[in-house]
Amino acid sequence: MRLSLQVHYAICGVFDLAYNGHGQPVQVRVIGERQAIPARYLEQIFQRLRRGGLVKAKRGPGGGYTLARPAAEITLRDVVEAVEGPVDCGERARADGDGECVATRPNFLWDDLAHRFADVLGDVHIEALCQRAAQQAVERADSDAYTYQI
Repeated sequence: MRLSLQVHYAICGVFDLAYNGHGQPVQVRVIGERQAIPARYLEQIFQRLRRGGLVKAKRGPGGGYTLARPAAEITLRDVVEAVEGPVDCGERARADGDGECVATRPNFLWDDLAHRFADVLGDVHIEALCQRAAQQAVERADSDAYTYQI
């Protein structure tokens, strides 16, 4: 299973915001530099994340993006769906106006796999990714900010 580049970038962006943002607005340019993602492309992705209710935007000086909900309440499924739409629809299904999956051709195997994949994505929270990164000593953006030497 391969995720699109947009989904990959969206997950990296939301993770960075949760791991390094500390609830403060972070500019897309800064996230892009840390994650090696083109800022203009990331801005488009963050607009989708904003419309999906995952991030909030603050304009003006000191502006940027913050998470709209706690990282413990945001799943990978939320991120994927904000960028690409419902993930529980199989390849041969379409979403109707209510967001429910409607099979265009009966295909139990693909529908079952799509639902299982959606369940796995729904079980992984951004907070868990942040905890794992901390356990593996992934450097935070501000790790040197509080290092004082005399």
